[in-house]
This record gives sequence, structure tokens and C-alpha cells, in this order.
Amino acid sequence: MHAYRICGLDVDSDLVLPGLIDRPAGPAEVTVRHGDVPENLPNPREDHATYQVEGDRFLLTIPDVARFLLEGGKSITYQLVGDGDAADAAIFILGTAFGILLHQRGDFVLHASAVRVGGHAILFAGSSGAGKSTMAAALVKRGYPMITDDVCAISLKKGDVPRVLSDGRQLKLWANSIERLELADAKGAAVRNKIQKFYVTPSMTDDTPLPVGAVYLLREARTGGDTIQVTNFVDATLMLQRNCYRPRLVKALSQGAQYLQASAAVVAKAGVFMFQRTIDFRAMDNVIERLETHWRSLGFLEPLP
Repeated sequence: MHAYRICGLDVDSDLVLPGLIDRPAGPAEVTVRHGDVPENLPNPREDHATYQVEGDRFLLTIPDVARFLLEGGKSITYQLVGDGDAADAAIFILGTAFGILLHQRGDFVLHASAVRVGGHAILFAGSSGAGKSTMAAALVKRGYPMITDDVCAISLKKGDVPRVLSDGRQLKLWANSIERLELADAKGAAVRNKIQKFYVTPSMTDDTPLPVGAVYLLREARTGGDTIQVTNFVDATLMLQRNCYRPRLVKALSQGAQYLQASAAVVAKAGVFMFQRTIDFRAMDNVIERLETHWRSLGFLEPLP
């Protein structure tokens, strides 16, 4: 049995989940087990080609890989199908399946990476390829501890500020990013066969649930250099909602209204900014300096002497 910490949850798994940092054995909030998984649910209220929803059960089918049954935000049962192997199943457990489980538990989940700046979590959101992991890796190298990569779960307990739940996973970076950021010594196994993306162990992490300080929505700067623009409440709320993890699954779980409210709650407590920056590793120092200047203006860092 393997023990991990994923998005603030203690997880026991009979399957090796790559890219995670082991935790000491103890009581688990979530279990991952091999077992029989039905091909269909009896009376699904949502019935699509790759998933079905019935009450607190979610059946996810990845053709030629595995079927996954998620129940009540507490368990994931998987069954390999076709030519699927355990390594492929683990990738989907860590991504889509665990995202569904977090949705089931009522957490607000963004497609974002986060680092600690002062006493706050600073998030970088955006679509696949926007540079979330690369930005986090560059900031960790600069001395800002990593909190989470790619899957960012935010707790919204009544009466409390939104807090990012710490995660035990490694960064996932393309070979080019590893080379340009000089992270070869921290490079691990390939994420999947035949692609040049690898696990990278961050040099600094933080496992404390931290209040959200700011969210940056990443965009490439075509002209005019690096700019950070504040967004109004309505636009910021909608942009956060659009950057939730697997929006189609949020819809399938009938959580659209819940996510709109959660987005508004985050915007009410934290700044949301459009960050257009130069996509060039030679400009990374300038990009980080631009961010640090902004963090000082927000009070997250001490002013320069």
C-alpha cells in the first residue's frame, strides 16, 4: 500500500502514483483500489460516451485504458481494460479522476499552479500550454516554495478566507523547460512514454493551507512587453469560472452555479489580474522582477531598501 498527500487529502493507493511525494502511513480520507467496475450505471442522470453520473457515483471510461468508479468523494476504484496498463491508469487517476473526486467533495478546483509568497498563495491559471508549470518552476528556483502544480484545490469554508490546499506532486515540465531552467539534477522519469515531458522534484515546497493572495491569468505578450492588468469583479469572476479544472465535468455534476459563487468568493478576497508576459526563457528574470514589483505594491513582499 502506498500513502500520498494530494490536494490536502491523505490518500491510500494500491497503485503506484508517479510524481507524488510519499507521506507517513496513517488514516486515509481517500482510497484508490483495483476492483470490478461496471460498464454502465443502472439509472444515470447524465449519460455520455465516456462518463455517467448517478447520485454520488461517477463512472469514467477511458477507452483501451481503464474504467474508474468514483463514489462520494471518498474512493476511486479502477479496472484496466483493453491494452491498458497500470502506468496509464495512474496518469488518469492523478488528473481527471482526482479532479472529479475533488468536485464531488465540494472543493473549488482551478487549472492552476501556485507558489508561496510571504504568507499567501499566488496562483497562475490558464489553458494547457500557457506556462503555468514553467512559471512555478522558475519561481521555485528563485526561492518561492511550491504549493501545487496544475490541479489547484481551494477550500471555501464558511466564514474563512479561500485557502489553497497543499499538494504533494512534482512539477511536470517539457525537456526544453528543464534545460533552459537548468533543472537537470531534479529531473525524474518521463510522464508518459514517447513524450518529452518529465517529473521534476521542486527544491522547495510548503504544505500549509494558505490564503489566496492573487491569481494571474497567463497570456502571451505579442507586443509591448510584460503587463499586469487588474480586472473588474464581473470579468474576474467569469474568467476564474472558465479556468476551473475540467469545465465539462463541472457541468456534468450540475455544479455550474456553485462554481460561479466560488469564483465570486475568491475574487472578493483576492486580486485577479491579467498577466501578459514575454514567452522567452531569456526574459524570465525580467518577468519575475515584474511580478516581485507587483507583489510589493500589494504588500506580499517587503519594499526594497
